[in-house]
Amino acid sequence: MIGHQLGGRYEILTRIGGGGMALVYKAHDILLNRNVAVKVLRQQFVHDEEFIRRFRREAQSAASLSHPNVVSIYDVGQEEDTHYIVMEYIEGHNLNEIIHERAPLQADEAVRIAMQICDALEHAHQNHIIHRDIKPHNILIGKNGRVKVTDFGIARAVTSSTITQTGSVVGSVHYFSPEHAKGISTGEKSDLYSLGIVLYQMLTGKLPFFGESPISVALKHLQEEFEEPRKVNPHIPQSVENVILRAMRKNPNERYQSAREMLTDLDTCLKPNRLSEQKVMFSSDLDETRVMPAIRGDMRPSVPQSEYELTPVPPAASSIPPLERGSKAAAASSQPDVEWKDEKSNGKPKGWKRPITIVGITLVALALIIWGFLALVNKLDVPEVDVPYVVGMDEAAARAKIEDAGLKVQEPVIHEFMGDVPAGQVFEQSKANMRVKEGSWIQLSVSDGAVLEKMSDYKGKQLQEAKDDLTALGVDEESQITSEQVFSDQDPGTIISQTPEFGSEFDPKSATFKFMVSKGRETIPMPNLIGHTIAEAKDIVKSNGLVLQDDDILEEPSYTQSKGLVINQDQFKPNDPVPKGSKITIRVSSGPPKDAKNHTFNVTISPAEAGKTSEIRIVYSDARGQDIEWGKRQIQDTQSFPVQVILAPNTEARVTVYRDGQFVDTRTITYEELAQGSDSSSLTIPGTGGGETDPGKDTETGTETNEKTDNPDQPVDGDPEESNDNGGNQDGQQ
Repeated sequence: MIGHQLGGRYEILTRIGGGGMALVYKAHDILLNRNVAVKVLRQQFVHDEEFIRRFRREAQSAASLSHPNVVSIYDVGQEEDTHYIVMEYIEGHNLNEIIHERAPLQADEAVRIAMQICDALEHAHQNHIIHRDIKPHNILIGKNGRVKVTDFGIARAVTSSTITQTGSVVGSVHYFSPEHAKGISTGEKSDLYSLGIVLYQMLTGKLPFFGESPISVALKHLQEEFEEPRKVNPHIPQSVENVILRAMRKNPNERYQSAREMLTDLDTCLKPNRLSEQKVMFSSDLDETRVMPAIRGDMRPSVPQSEYELTPVPPAASSIPPLERGSKAAAASSQPDVEWKDEKSNGKPKGWKRPITIVGITLVALALIIWGFLALVNKLDVPEVDVPYVVGMDEAAARAKIEDAGLKVQEPVIHEFMGDVPAGQVFEQSKANMRVKEGSWIQLSVSDGAVLEKMSDYKGKQLQEAKDDLTALGVDEESQITSEQVFSDQDPGTIISQTPEFGSEFDPKSATFKFMVSKGRETIPMPNLIGHTIAEAKDIVKSNGLVLQDDDILEEPSYTQSKGLVINQDQFKPNDPVPKGSKITIRVSSGPPKDAKNHTFNVTISPAEAGKTSEIRIVYSDARGQDIEWGKRQIQDTQSFPVQVILAPNTEARVTVYRDGQFVDTRTITYEELAQGSDSSSLTIPGTGGGETDPGKDTETGTETNEKTDNPDQPVDGDPEESNDNGGNQDGQQ
């Protein structure tokens, strides 16, 4: 999703959170140039109609609210299978992070936060909306201290229908109200109960109820009392504790009747006259267990005897058939201590046989009923067995153990995502540690493990983008993400391969991730090609894994290099790091420029003393550079040495001669002199017998030196045979 544009308007920047239903991203609204928060329904739910309905209900419910303490909804949309809600972006932290960082909070700060939450709830309740999931994770605190209530993901407008989903209860179990845990209709007072828990947690740094499973926590909300806040944190004022005690009553009738009433109490609870008020007391809960007296078999209702006396039969009763009268008499005879009176009786028995018959038939019928009841009881008298404890076992082993005990597993087995319970393991059973009738049904709840995420395709993307996405899912970057850098043709930092592969499911809590990341192409030091021939340059480039094509060989005039030799290499200088496979461009000398002029100095020199050996050293300067060594010679007699120089326009050339380490003479010539026709010049230096060196001359520079500072910007080397730094033989050179 990072970098994607939803609706052609919202550019996704980074992931900032997520819940069971949706992921939350920070995005930029291109149209209005502002940052927004975009909630995107998780992909595994896009085909689940129930989740789609809840997701749309969130937008419809929250969009109807306009309050400074409620996160505003800006837009709702769908792009293919992506359902999203655009809402106000809050720069800051959620209350859960603040509690974990520095709880317990000061009483005044906690009360201030609770008042703003309560104000938001009052507004929602007035609009017939119950949040039903008030918890610190859904309370955002901006950098300006403003409290914002968000995530109406399971809220619903109050209607005549029930709020609880059939067969399930939604919400966060640690903040459930007792009626919410029962699965019955939840109202405004359920939100106040949850707010009481949030206030409790802010002031004590702990939750009022803990348990090994969500079910056990829910049962504690129903059955157990929590530890009073002042026992955990004695610094809580009594007036503030009274607010918590009243908001968290298990009986909704004993809580605040509305958010407005709770807000008013919060507003005054820190006033000096209330800080030490009496602890609030409540009557016993209506749902608590009561001891009832046992019913003894010898107890009889105290009914006045007169109630069992029959009134005289009026004369009209003579018209009643004898059987009906007999039946009524038989029924009356079954009452204890009944005294029969007949005002018209004259002492003579009348129809006595018929009542006896009816009584006999009745007794037989009663006997048959009693016999049938006893037979049925005997048939239903099933032996009892102990329910085995199978929590923590695999589903198959748990089934086998329950069936071996003579019990049955109720179908279907409940499957839920439980991040702290391995997949396939039983985490709850409906009956345990008791005896039940053989053949009874046991309901099992089995973990599906943690909520699995699908691995995105990060190939070709930057490593940091993958890290941002995974850490937003709860992955620990330091312990779960590793990377290895390798040479490749892709840009540095680009992911080449990934583990797990794209589309694989993983548990963010335990999965490990490895990325192969490009560090660019392999580099080598650039070889020095200057002074080499084209063929030599090609061989050097090829052996180093580089590329030199004919189109990349350029020619240009040069004073420093002879024709056909490399004078420069573009892009990469010698020893620069260069990626393998790179293309190289070189420049090759085509010889001196057309306007260059060649000149030869003829140097004739004798040894210092006739018949003895002298060392001659000649240095020249021209367009190729300054003080270039021509070479050294050992002479015993007079010899001539031609020294060839090259001149560029507006420059001069100079030749200098040293004998036995001492300067003896120098000669210069300018480009203009050559242009006037001079093509050679001579310099004769005799020995001691034919003229000695002028003692007044400087042995290093000489008085005849006429140096000029003009020098070509780019010196050029002449023919290699024209200069021999090692003092090789130059005789016969032109």
